[in-house]
Amino acid sequence: MATRIREKAQARIENKDTRPSAKVKYVRMSPSKVRIVLDTVRGKDVDTAVALLENSTTSAAQVCLKLLNSAIANAEFKGLNRADLFVEECYVGPGPTLKRLDIRARGRANRLLKRSSHITMILGNKVK
Repeated sequence: MATRIREKAQARIENKDTRPSAKVKYVRMSPSKVRIVLDTVRGKDVDTAVALLENSTTSAAQVCLKLLNSAIANAEFKGLNRADLFVEECYVGPGPTLKRLDIRARGRANRLLKRSSHITMILGNKVK
């Protein structure tokens, strides 16, 4: 049994994704709002993506810009050239939802869903 555990651990190490990436979790913003911003930068080179995010007025763009800068820093730490990088994958998933009550007339209440997001950005290298 211990041999199989070691084999599985070795297989995980061999199949690990080595592309530079960055993640941010528990962002207090709806995934649908973040997805709109991520769709604008997907597939662009990093300098263009940074320019787009810096000039965007949405609050989701500020979070995505910080995440992109982190991914770029991770890539440069791995020895990759910034000029050869582009946003290969970026996606957002739902995080935990806070359930709150909104008080209404006649003793009633509506439920408010305060959504959160987990955002992942993976960079690719144009030069192989």
